[in-house]
Amino acid sequence: MNSPAFVPPSFLPRSDGVKLAYRHKRGEGPTIVFLPGYMSDMEGGKALALDAWAREQGRAMLRLDYAGNGASEGRFEDGTLANWRDDALLLIDSLTEGPVVLVGSSMGGWLALLIALARPERVAGLVGIAAAPDFTQWGFTDADKALLATEGRIVEPTAYGDDPYVTTLAFWQSGQANRLLEGEIPIDCPVRLLHGQEDADVPWQIALRLAERLRSSDVQTLLIKDGDHRLSRDPDIALLIRTVASLLDSL
Repeated sequence: MNSPAFVPPSFLPRSDGVKLAYRHKRGEGPTIVFLPGYMSDMEGGKALALDAWAREQGRAMLRLDYAGNGASEGRFEDGTLANWRDDALLLIDSLTEGPVVLVGSSMGGWLALLIALARPERVAGLVGIAAAPDFTQWGFTDADKALLATEGRIVEPTAYGDDPYVTTLAFWQSGQANRLLEGEIPIDCPVRLLHGQEDADVPWQIALRLAERLRSSDVQTLLIKDGDHRLSRDPDIALLIRTVASLLDSL
């Protein structure tokens, strides 16, 4: 039985009937939108900490689960980068008004960039936490790509949860179709990039490449020398909150 303190998420149906889970709190804008990483959800430590801070500050915030993730309906293996971008866009368009500040973790950082490109008039700022644009390009070996081509999927263990890490050919193809780092990225809003130099999953040099490619002149990259991929330690989360607060204050 659920704890009395537990409030179930709300749901918004897609056009195909799949219900997307979200938690939305109204408040002072711009609305903070947290975008989780691959095989993650809106109940992670960074999302919860940022949500608690937003509540204390009276700030509007939206947390969400892509289809097949967390509390949302659907099968994880049916998800693609483009589908999950569209899930986030549907929730943002349906539930929020006015400007938004996107906070994306790992794959969520890639999605934040794609959302900013799709809604330039609405995205007032962007914060990437170990942002991983183009990871289907630089994160897969030739052997990985061959396995995807023949088997249609890669299944491997992960240190971040009990379930195996599954990558489908459809997801990989969607990622390849949405690469950003090979040319200028026409995003003009302020961008803040946080990245740990002990990140074993996304090389910290990706943050520098991303900063170089962004068209915006207001881009700041902060490298945390002993930070890992999650950046979930108390000092890391405090830094994230300071970064978001400072960005909001500058808008």
